[in-house]
This record gives sequence, C-alpha cells and structure tokens, in this order.
Amino acid sequence: MAQRRSQKQETCATTSKVSWSHFAILLLIMSVLKAHLATASDTIYLGQSLAWNQTLTSNSGIFEMGFFKPGKPLHYKLGIWDKMIAEFTVVWEKNIIYSDSDPASMALELYKDGLRVTQKGVGGDYLVSYSNSTIVVGVLLENGNFILRNKLDDIVLWQTFEEATDTWLPGAKLWFGFNTISTETNMLLSPTRWFSADLELEKNGTGHLELTKQYINTSYVSNMNESYFIYYVVSPYTFARFVLNSIGELILYVWDEDLHRWSLVWKAPQQRCEIAGFCGEYGICNQQNGSLCNCPKCFRPRYSRNWDLYDYEGGCERITPLQCSDDKFLTMHNVLFPEISHLPAVKNVEECKLNCLSSCHCVAYSYNNGCSIFKGTPIYLQPSSCNELGGDFHIRISASELVGSKTNMLKKAAWIVGILDVLILLISIGLAIIRSRHSTVVLEEVHISLILFKYRDLQRATRKFSQKLGEGGFGSVFKGTLPNSTTIAVKKIRSLDQGEKQFRAEVSTLGAIQHVNLLRLRGFCVEASKRFLVYDYMPKGSLESHLFQNTPKILDWKTRYQIAIGIAKGLAYLHDNCIDCIMHFDIKPENILLDAEYNPKVADFGLAKIIGRDFSRVLTTIRGTRGYLAPEWISGEAVTPKVDVFSYGKLLFEIVSGRRNMDMLDGDDEEIRNYFPARVAIAINKGGDLLTLLDHKLEGNAIMEELTRACKVACWCIQDDPRDRPTMGQAVQILEGVMQVDVPQIPLYFQRLSENPMVAIVSQEIETSSSSY
Repeated sequence: MAQRRSQKQETCATTSKVSWSHFAILLLIMSVLKAHLATASDTIYLGQSLAWNQTLTSNSGIFEMGFFKPGKPLHYKLGIWDKMIAEFTVVWEKNIIYSDSDPASMALELYKDGLRVTQKGVGGDYLVSYSNSTIVVGVLLENGNFILRNKLDDIVLWQTFEEATDTWLPGAKLWFGFNTISTETNMLLSPTRWFSADLELEKNGTGHLELTKQYINTSYVSNMNESYFIYYVVSPYTFARFVLNSIGELILYVWDEDLHRWSLVWKAPQQRCEIAGFCGEYGICNQQNGSLCNCPKCFRPRYSRNWDLYDYEGGCERITPLQCSDDKFLTMHNVLFPEISHLPAVKNVEECKLNCLSSCHCVAYSYNNGCSIFKGTPIYLQPSSCNELGGDFHIRISASELVGSKTNMLKKAAWIVGILDVLILLISIGLAIIRSRHSTVVLEEVHISLILFKYRDLQRATRKFSQKLGEGGFGSVFKGTLPNSTTIAVKKIRSLDQGEKQFRAEVSTLGAIQHVNLLRLRGFCVEASKRFLVYDYMPKGSLESHLFQNTPKILDWKTRYQIAIGIAKGLAYLHDNCIDCIMHFDIKPENILLDAEYNPKVADFGLAKIIGRDFSRVLTTIRGTRGYLAPEWISGEAVTPKVDVFSYGKLLFEIVSGRRNMDMLDGDDEEIRNYFPARVAIAINKGGDLLTLLDHKLEGNAIMEELTRACKVACWCIQDDPRDRPTMGQAVQILEGVMQVDVPQIPLYFQRLSENPMVAIVSQEIETSSSSY
C-alpha cells in the first residue's frame, strides 16, 4: 500500500514536472512571439495579432502599419503611413472604423483562413479570406505594400496595392480595366465622392499620362495578360505619391525636404471644369467664373449653403417640378453632355421632341443626326471647348417657368428703362460727394484687371486666415486658395490709420503694371475698415530667408546671379518702361520674393511713389530701411531713381556675401574696417582675390567673370554722387555681359570708415535714423 502511494506520488511529481515544463515552454514561445511583434518587425506570422498600440515597420523603417486615429475621438482605422516623413501621411487605409472607449480591445490577427480585424476577442471583419493554410505570413515591404504570401513558393495571396484607395505609390500598378491575373480592377477611389481614376489608352499604346520627367520615371507595360501604368521616383526626390482627391483630380505630390511639406508638381485634369460631374447634376462649369459652377435657367442649387462653401456635389434642381402633361423644353446651345443608349428611330428633331414628351420619365433630349432620349439618368453638362464641339441640348422644364420667365423679362426691361437715369444720376452725385470730401478710400486709376474681392470670399479662400505666412510693418500675410485652385497670398492691413497710404500705394502702382520680375497684384478688398491685398503666392518665400537664415537649401551661385539680374530687370521696368517713373524706395532682401523656380519678384510697394519724368520733387519724409538709404536723402536733393539704384547696390553685396551689411557695422574698430562693401571696393581697385569675399557656404563655387561683374556693379551703384551711378537698365546690361564697365572709385564713406570708424558710424546712424519704415 505504501509502495503504491509512493509510486503514485512519484507519478504525480513527474506529471507535474512535465506539465510545468510544457507550460514554461508555452510561455517562452508566447513571450518570444510577443517580443517579436513588440520590436520593429515587418512580419506577422500565423496565430499572431497586432494590437491597437503595436505596428509593423518595413525593413529600413520607411513605412509603418497599424491602427491610427483619423481625427475623431474614439475612432480608429487600420492603415499604412510614411514613417520617415515629418507630416503624418496615410498611404493606405481600410474603411473599417471601430468606436469604443477601450481601444485595447482591437487587434489585427492572422488566421489559417484569412486576415481579420477583431474587437473584444470576437471575430470581426475579414480583410481577405482564402483556403485553410498554415504556411502564410504577412510582410510590410519597403515600397509600402503589405502582402500575404505562401512561405513555400512565395505566391502572393493578397496585397494592399490591389486594394482600392485614393493613393498610388511608386512601384504599384494601376490597371486599365480588368486585371486578368489577379481578377482585380485596382482603380483609385477618391475619399468622399467615389470618383475613379481612368487613365485612357491611345490606339498606339502610349497612354495619356504625361508627367514631369524631372521627378519620376514612368513606364507603360502591355502584353497579352497585363495593361497597367507603373512609376518610380527619380533621385534625389525620395518620396512621391499620387492622390485622387474628393473632386476627381489626380495629383502628384513630391516631398520637399527644404520646406518640410508635400509639393504639388503635376495635376490632371489641369482645369476643374474638365472633371465630369464636378458641378453635380445639371450644373454647368465655367473656368472663367469665380464661383466655377452655375445652374441653367429655371434651375437652382439643390444645396445652396454647400455652394457658398464651393461644394457643388449636390448639383442643380428644377425650381418648378415637371407636370408631365404640360411641359416645355429649355434649349442650351453649344454644351457637352453624356452619351445615351436610348436612341429611338425618328426622322427629324420634331419627332425626337415628341418622343420625349410622350414619356413622363424623359427629362431631356438631343438631336444630332439621330435622336438621344434621357430618361431619369444623372445629367452632367460641360461647356464646349476647342477640342470638343458641343451641341444643342434640350432640358425638360415646366411650362409655367417659360411663361413666368417671359413675364419677368418684360418687367425687368421696364424696370431697367425706368431706373437707368436714376442710377446714373445717383452715381454722379456719389462720385461728386466722394471727390469733394477727398475720401481716403478712393483708389485712383485702378487697373481694370484687378479683382474686387468680397471679405467673405477671402475668409473662405484662407480658411478664416488660419495659415499665416509672415508679418510685416503694416500687416500679416496669409495663404489661401481660390475656387479655380490658384494659390494666393492675402495681406491683411493691420491698422487703417497706419496702413491706408501703403494700401493705396500698392494698388495704384502694382494695379497698373505687370512684369515677370514684379509681384502680381490680383486684387483687393475694401469693406468698412477692412483692407486686404491679394497677390500671387510665392512658394519659395523671401530672398532674406535664403540668405540669412539657417536653411538646408543653399542658393548656388548660378541661382544668385539670375536673381540679381531679375531684380535689376524689375527695377529697370519701373524706372524706364512705365508711363510715369515709379520708384520703389525700399529695396532689400525681405521685399524680394521667389517663385517655385527661384525667379525673383520685387514686392511690397507700400512706400513706392509715382514721381513722373522731371525728377524735380523733394520728398520731406525719408522712405526706406536703415542700411539701404542713399546719402541724398540727407542732403535734401531732388529724388531720382538713383535712390533705388543705391539700395540695389547694397542688396547686391548681400547676395554675394550671404551676410547683412549692417551686421558688419556692430563690432569693434577692426570689424568695422572690414565692412564688406568697403572690402569689395578696395579689392576691385587693387586687383584682390574676389573669391575670398564670396559667401563661405558656396565653398568658392562661382564663375569668376560673373562674380567680378556683380562686384563692379555693386560698387558703381553706391557711388556718392547719383550721377556716377548707372541706371538699372545699364546694370542689367553689365551683368549680362553686354556692356563693359571700368573700375569704380572708392566712395567717400568707405574712405572715412578706414580712417575713423566711429565717426563714420555716427554719420551713418544720423543718415538712417529718420527712416520711416
């Protein structure tokens, strides 16, 4: 008995040891699997789960996959995003949204029969299902594609690149029509309106996709089984993506590392009115119209409040419902309309019209060598273009609308005849009163091309002035977008008392001129005490930010030299090619803006004046900025365009050196004696090495002939006597190598600087302390 008990105890102990060892092994396996996922792994194995706070990371850490919040509280989505990009950018997401106070209950799990998202341990939606398999793994690849593959033969069972989404990544195939290999259509879908991207094929097989070769390489592949587009990024543009947005535009974005944002480099279609159905049913798109979309006569916006927000998806509806028994037709000429399959056999347009009237379901007809009947189908209209000629389109409307419209036309004609004289009289009286009171609101001789914006339109364009670009002496500048996709910069004048003169000066100068090197003024807004100026948006910002701030992008010599020539051309146009001479009075790097190609635009005409051609006026108030003022401001001489020439010369020194001139006047005597413009003047006179004066960030990489020209022009521009300075037109010719110039003499101010630095500094401070800026 004791022996049996002993044997039993030994057996239990052995069994206990085995159970505990098995349990320990099981714990070890689970911990290894858990640790495997907890680290930055790119693979999920059978039986593993990806919790709500865990992610898969591609091998080199470019892409990441997991759950994320799309912006709403307690909402999560499964997606893939760029991990290397500062701006959180989702490139794939699954429209499975879970809302729960406990996000820890969500997980992505890989089973034998498929991949699914679960919540609270309960089986949820399958992302993909397949026959039972114990050898399947999920891997997040370097190109952002998550695949499920068979470990034995590497056959891909499913991949996110074949899931419809709004993003097309490099290396992904965009199929034409049906993919016969994987039985997937693999189209792009916009996030809200469900547009699909259709890249049509020409008969010669080249395709319609035209892209900037600077950014990507594209290839079109076609064989018996495959027809698709695929593209790859060209170095050094590491990150790129196509996005089909909510209105149907296919846009190529490239990540700009200098600006830390996505830059738009290509878009199709180029005009929003080319998007079928952009204005909704019965809506007509006009690219020249500020609001883009209009409703035909006898129609109105279905959701007028949405139209005020530039959302035209709802389209138009009839003002008066159809009566069926007593309807007429509204004829629209020269429009494009969709094709229709219902084509009754009739002899002429009258029979086509009667055929439509015979059915209460017919809403429109057209006749062009054949009759087309539209029965209750969505009708999207477009104006005809040069490439496509439109035709007459007859829309069914209630007969009461036509009767009412004729009556209204007669009434309107009577009203117009009756009040025209009254309006003319009121306008004349109003103008006389305004002129007699010398109102500061009147803008004289505003160029007809300027747009008078409404305040609410600028609010919408700037999203209530949410994205500030910068701030100056008279106001703040905000980024905005017009309904036709044009990006603008909106300057909000801070104070009516202080900014009214600047406002009027900008409108009266920039409003009447246009030049490739002058910032374009698109329009303005005057409502009560509100003052706004609307310009073209300059994506590269000011020259000051590139010269004096620490930015990854360094302007090379070629770019700097072209900027110098462009500024000179803009000033030459102001001085010599306008009806009256326009003087800017505030040339400095902050007032030079750069477009996407680094072309310079002279900006900020708040201190500008239209002087005329006699140059006999003496201005009582000094205009300009300390460090760029010409000496004649102090001497009381008549103002000439040579004050802008002097400022340009000081600016040219800064383009060469990459340092502010004034910064070099704030040190000790030795530093003051090394004042850069003085060093350049001395080096030019004594034949010194100009490369030693070049911005050290350029590491001596400059064309010597161009550097010599730039230094000579700068020295000539800052001569004491205005008559010794070149005109801006001559400066352009010298910089372009058309005109030769002698060695300039050293200005007296530089001679005083080398003899007695402190006296020179005091003199300079007195000259510039009265600056009005």
